Amino acid sequence: MRKGLRDRRGVSTVEFAFITLTLVPLLIGVGVIGVNLVRTLSTEQVARDAGHMYARGIDFSQPGNQQVLAMIGSSIGLSATAGSGSAVVILSCLTYVDQAACTSVGAVDSNGNPSGCTNYGKWVFTQRLTIGDSSVRSSAIGSPVTTGANGVTVNSSTGKISASDYVLKSGAVAAFNSINPYSNVSGTVKGLPSGQMLYIAEASATRYTLPPFSGGGTYAFGLF
Repeated sequence: MRKGLRDRRGVSTVEFAFITLTLVPLLIGVGVIGVNLVRTLSTEQVARDAGHMYARGIDFSQPGNQQVLAMIGSSIGLSATAGSGSAVVILSCLTYVDQAACTSVGAVDSNGNPSGCTNYGKWVFTQRLTIGDSSVRSSAIGSPVTTGANGVTVNSSTGKISASDYVLKSGAVAAFNSINPYSNVSGTVKGLPSGQMLYIAEASATRYTLPPFSGGGTYAFGLF
């Protein structure tokens, strides 16, 4: 009996070591998932808050307002300094180019019908602002094209695009993959009223990373 006990000395230690090899990664994984779940929820809240304020007329081209937004987004690493932090908020104002928009820039014929109105029937950017580190993620609806013959000019201070640019230049067209907030096809109107502004706030942050668990990024958006 005593010999058997001597032969089994250290077995429990070896068993515990093998169990630890499984339990420790699991515990670390649960911790990483928990932290990233909180960060995902925080990203959603930042997108919601930013969109509400943007749609209500808060001018985020002003440094003071950017500081306020950075304070709200501090939990995901948002910074008011361009290229800094570990998060980004992308604010876009869009409008639908209808006959009235074409008329406003003179892109109509003698009968008042659109003529030479490049973006007629499309959603276009009228403003684009990026706060934080733009390298974290690009916008899901594209970005104004500022190069080439059809590129638009985005004001470096306000982020705004002139009416002549967003009506006449294809570089202002936004990309909607699965939805169209407004359309008029053969007289059948769907979605938002023509001429109404659409405000979109997108927020993204890098996830917490602890090898061997990869990070990736969080993403949320709101339409207002």
